[in-house]
Amino acid sequence: MRVGESVRRPDGGPKVRGTFAYSSDLRAEGMLWGATVRSPHPHARIVDIDVSEARAMPGVRAVLTHHDLRGKNVYGLEIEDQPVLASDHVRYWGEAVALVAADHPEQARRAAAAVRVGYEVLQPIVNAEQALAPGAPNLHPDGNLLRHVKIRHGDQSARAEVVVTGEYEIGMQDQAPLGPESGLAIPDGEGGVDLHIATQWLHVDQQQLANVLGLPKEKVRLTMAGIGGAFGAREDLSMQAHACMLALKTGRPVKISYSRPESFVGHVHRHPGRLTYEHGANRDGTLVYVRARIVLDGGAYASSSTAVIANATCFAVGPYRCPNATIDGLVVYTNNPPCGAMRGFGSVQNCYAHEAQMDRLAAALGMDPVELRIRNALETGDEVITGQAVDGPVPVAELLRRVRAFPVPSPHRGEGRGSDTPSPHRGEGRGEGLNLLSLPGGVSNTTHGEGVKRGVGYAAGFKNIGYSEGFDDYSTARVRLFVHDGKPRVEVHTAAAEVGQGNVLVQAQIAGSELGVNDIVVLNADTRVGSSGSSSASRQTYITGGAVKAASEAVCKRVLELAESELHPATELRIEDDSVVGAGGKQIVSLATLLGDAVIEETREFRPRRTQHLDRDTGQSNAHMQFAFAAHRAVVDVDTELGLVKVVELATAQDVGKAINPLAVQGQLEGGAAQGLGLAVMEEIQVKDGVIRNASFTDYLLPTILDMPPVKMDILELGDPNSPYGLKGVGEPPTISSGPAIVAAIRAATGRGVTRVPVRPHDLTL
Repeated sequence: MRVGESVRRPDGGPKVRGTFAYSSDLRAEGMLWGATVRSPHPHARIVDIDVSEARAMPGVRAVLTHHDLRGKNVYGLEIEDQPVLASDHVRYWGEAVALVAADHPEQARRAAAAVRVGYEVLQPIVNAEQALAPGAPNLHPDGNLLRHVKIRHGDQSARAEVVVTGEYEIGMQDQAPLGPESGLAIPDGEGGVDLHIATQWLHVDQQQLANVLGLPKEKVRLTMAGIGGAFGAREDLSMQAHACMLALKTGRPVKISYSRPESFVGHVHRHPGRLTYEHGANRDGTLVYVRARIVLDGGAYASSSTAVIANATCFAVGPYRCPNATIDGLVVYTNNPPCGAMRGFGSVQNCYAHEAQMDRLAAALGMDPVELRIRNALETGDEVITGQAVDGPVPVAELLRRVRAFPVPSPHRGEGRGSDTPSPHRGEGRGEGLNLLSLPGGVSNTTHGEGVKRGVGYAAGFKNIGYSEGFDDYSTARVRLFVHDGKPRVEVHTAAAEVGQGNVLVQAQIAGSELGVNDIVVLNADTRVGSSGSSSASRQTYITGGAVKAASEAVCKRVLELAESELHPATELRIEDDSVVGAGGKQIVSLATLLGDAVIEETREFRPRRTQHLDRDTGQSNAHMQFAFAAHRAVVDVDTELGLVKVVELATAQDVGKAINPLAVQGQLEGGAAQGLGLAVMEEIQVKDGVIRNASFTDYLLPTILDMPPVKMDILELGDPNSPYGLKGVGEPPTISSGPAIVAAIRAATGRGVTRVPVRPHDLTL
């Protein structure tokens, strides 16, 4: 099990067989069930709360409101602005107001329904521009503008020979993890609590919970439970504080497990946005300036919105040289559901806009859209619009060339003429010789292909890896080497959350490579070891991998020092295949013999290079640790009579620096593309007057295996000189440019502007 090998994940088999234990499977003797009372209004003043009927119901062990909090009734990732339980106002539909614990989940649900809350209903603010308007009611004491990020780069009055403008709208997307929020809180009988939880950041949960519960951190212990996906949805607290409050009140274990509809209000979503752009270029295609205004709807509470808008603004131009930029990014409070982290973290929204603009500019110039991108592609040493020079390989042009070089699939018989396909046969006996499953809409396609046209589209995107703007990004790893059953064993312990990305296996591969031991055990993540930060920002392989590498190197050094002190060998030593070997791989001594009863343990922290805050007035700074780049090509068939879309193929190229596990990298590229496809053509949370109208997997449409096309990929390993093994974060770039490439292909097939995503049938037929 070494770095660079395609190793199958040990959790893969249990997950596909249905035997993997997720957080929703947790049980404890004497366990109670928790339920949450939620607001039916997106904006209201709480007049009174009557819990007497609920408390009197059979099987009910506790009913709690904000009066029962021991600590602070407020939490938040970056700004503490969200109540644990609403006390005076509710600011979004589904906000938590009260809690119930009962012997049975149905008893808990019935008791929750019996809690009487008196509301004075207020007019909700459900539009970001409405929230910014003069005279709009303040949803929070400091107003409705959560953060305004300004980028002022180069000449602010630059002019160009060719100018194109555009306005774009992005809908609200849900992370849609298959496992809803769930966890089990167990009181320790001494005033503390143990929480088994599916989360993305154990230590930030611990700190927030300690503040809320009024306990020292050491009294709040968290252990990672099996997690059924995350994608940003589990960065914030959901039911953690509620389960702990109920457990401490009742003195019994309490489990909370959300239903699917409750999950839609129990976690944050991708920010919807409106983006206005102006691109100026010379007639040879050289980009002169970009001006943009990006407005994101942050919903009722801050979550990670201040960081998301920074990303959306910093990467607003895309992976292109732009000597002059004027970008304003604003994120705003509304009475819509809270928004926060989701895979791509701000760079998804802007990529739809800047790539549509590049296609518009190419059309205005009469240039090939790929050639325009290549002409302006960032290269090593170029400055991005924040003034930071990009070091290491910057293969934007190469990625675009590679996706363009993939053969385009042949059109199916019966399709109409698209922008990049020859004219096939049409109208031959209503689908004679045609596989209906190949059509947009499948067998339900009533036109049988007469109006189908094909388009090909391209997009490139980039974003930061790791935390930015001066945040202290680090991870801790403890590595222990000892003899178990006569053989050497390595135990790796970190707090890095395994959210399905394969981080556990990566840690094992790194320890195996550095220590030459075959038996590697990665302990379950918990708060008994130092923080590893969150499983977000595509950072865990880089940061926690760096910590595991450093701790393993320290253990290796001690082993070799022990061998030298006891054996006095004359040759250079290393560890290989459970033995200390010398020159030529000759075995000097087995590790089991050398160690005996000894245990060698080392703990190390890994910190990457530091970053800086964005300048408040200009946005100029070295704000980011690492950049990752990807490009996509999409081939799409559109039935222009019905407005149906079928993504025929996706092709991608991405520089991953070093593929620690090539098989896992392929999975990330395919999975990220699936989420990109979802936002492009089907996924949207429908919010009307602040109320979610499609809080189920029946009505919130997700791509299935029938919607996913083949994904061709070209994985580059160019190596980053600043990172462990030269690796780059992998998980987010596939989501950034895949969707914009699909929408570009839809535009090519239909000739329509298509400025809103997800693309709806009536956008293509009206």
